[in-house]
Amino acid sequence: MVKETGFYDVLGVRPGASPDEIKRAFRRLALKYHPDKNPTEGDRFKQILRAYEVLIDTKKRELYDRGGEQAVKGAGAGCRTGFRSPMDIFDLVFGGMTRMRNRAERRGRPVIHALPVSLEDLYNGATRKLSLQKNVICSKCNGCGTKEGTISRCPECHGTGMEVHVEQLGLGMIHPIQTVCSSCQGQGEWIRPRDRCHACNGRKVVRERKILNVHIDKGMRDGQKISFHGEGDQVPGLEPGDIVIVLDQKEHPTFQRQVNDLIVKLEIDLVDALCGCRQTIRTLDNRILLVTSRQGDVIKPGDTKCIPNEGMPIYRHPFERGRLLVHFEVKFPEPGWLPSERLQQLQSCFPLPEQHMNTEETEEVKLVDYDPSAERSRYQGEAYHEDDPRQHVQCQTS
Repeated sequence: MVKETGFYDVLGVRPGASPDEIKRAFRRLALKYHPDKNPTEGDRFKQILRAYEVLIDTKKRELYDRGGEQAVKGAGAGCRTGFRSPMDIFDLVFGGMTRMRNRAERRGRPVIHALPVSLEDLYNGATRKLSLQKNVICSKCNGCGTKEGTISRCPECHGTGMEVHVEQLGLGMIHPIQTVCSSCQGQGEWIRPRDRCHACNGRKVVRERKILNVHIDKGMRDGQKISFHGEGDQVPGLEPGDIVIVLDQKEHPTFQRQVNDLIVKLEIDLVDALCGCRQTIRTLDNRILLVTSRQGDVIKPGDTKCIPNEGMPIYRHPFERGRLLVHFEVKFPEPGWLPSERLQQLQSCFPLPEQHMNTEETEEVKLVDYDPSAERSRYQGEAYHEDDPRQHVQCQTS
């Protein structure tokens, strides 16, 4: 039982979530609330980064589960993160796309979009149409935003495009925060309202609808990126960046994917487990497989068998496939399903059980159904009576 669930709630996962589930939830939220897409959601993005940083680290997560956020802060996890900046975590998940801006300043920023896909899409391949809005150079002013010669340096940021604010952290401690200039929106330039281009209002770019055909190849994986070179937002003086599509696989009701293998649970009756089974499985490409086992081969509860070449297609090798792993669950009959006079007949079909010696010290006991809730109620009642102060009060005698 965890002490608090705040960080889990921020990422939208349950306290028992696996690292893969946490990483997948973070990727989905980071795509949605990243400052490049939502400049007004900076605080929300910081909360997402903070929650991910703690929950993805085994030691920090154990501290958090036992003592909450205060325990993590007390252990110093709040000031020594192992990441030089919060964006390093985003780079870790998305392959360093944010750092690409610093290495290629002459290119525009990549635009990242999440695309929900089904396991069937990844198995069979698919094409999805994605409609989005992008910035394009204004054709009326050719990206100038105004008449020639009417642009001046922004008086608020002095042409830097950035504003610096000071945040008070504690006694004698300050922290400078750099933000985009609110007057020029980071352009470093200022245009008088009357001189602004009427088409783009001085922004140099206009919004335009773009439809992309996203081709999903067989065997692609959750989180895999598909890039459209030069299709990103246009910025005057810069080469357009890329549009990056991140595949976000939805959960499947029947199959689970494990790299190139597929896992399916198959419930069989006890008679099938003992005498051989014949069950059908509908595949992701709508074929029906007849799964059989040899008579005499006993399938135990929890056994896993495999069917070669019926797993996921291998990316870029579509004619090669992984395995289909079948996890068996054995369904036992209800009590009283067999008349007592036939039990001995059934018992004679099984190997003779080991004989147990009965001695004078042997005491025969009967098994009954176990009800955990009833046991908890009994123990709580006993504890209540032990703590009841009235149990220790004696009546006055004359």
